[in-house]
Amino acid sequence: MTRARIDETFTAPALDPDLWVPHYLPHWTIPKRSAARYDLDEHGLRLRVDADQPAWREADGQMRVSNVQTATWAGPVGGTAGTHRHRPDGLVVVTGTPTWKGWVADAGEVVVRASASPDPTCMLGIWLVGVDDSGPDDSGELCIAELFGDRIGPGGSTVRVGVKAHHDPRLVDEVTDVDLPIDATQPHEYGVRWGGERVEFTVDGAVVATSAQRIDYEQQLMIDLFEFPADERRDPAAYPKTAHVHAVRAVSR
Repeated sequence: MTRARIDETFTAPALDPDLWVPHYLPHWTIPKRSAARYDLDEHGLRLRVDADQPAWREADGQMRVSNVQTATWAGPVGGTAGTHRHRPDGLVVVTGTPTWKGWVADAGEVVVRASASPDPTCMLGIWLVGVDDSGPDDSGELCIAELFGDRIGPGGSTVRVGVKAHHDPRLVDEVTDVDLPIDATQPHEYGVRWGGERVEFTVDGAVVATSAQRIDYEQQLMIDLFEFPADERRDPAAYPKTAHVHAVRAVSR
């Protein structure tokens, strides 16, 4: 049964299987490529990119990712229907994926407390993405935060927030980079409140951006650590590359 609320501090010895799927969009690739590398420690969920981790999808180059998400959906293998069609063409469902919803919401609030990676090849993403099972237009995204390693640190950090239309013709891309006097490699809270005709994006409880666009279909939560390496060379001494997710609070309305 889909829950209405998340109050997660990652203190259990394992991820809650009734809430989290430790794969990144598993329908577009194969399990050994979509599987997250992670562990749980005294600070919460530590997402990792390891030196031996394979690229997520060969057609997408060397990008690698460790992600947890709260729902999965895709059409039949060989088809083109599935959550987060991140490319305009060429996407085909590779792995059969059941419809499963640990937490989804068409309105509500999400707050994620996290510490991002300072590695310049990495990005920590916190997104709400249309599950897309209600129709191909219902694919818009609320970008709660994107934190690029080369734009964060003790002298201040840039937080990317906003609305991404993807395949929803009712939306337009409305993304902004917010410069803040925070060190995003340390724990901070990134949030969104949405419903009706207003979306509010927050950092540490303060509103940093708003939108009048409307997303009123089911969204799933995705939290992911990406690496965008320039080539295939790996220096094992540079790994693992890590980010922490300390807590997640969410409520549907």
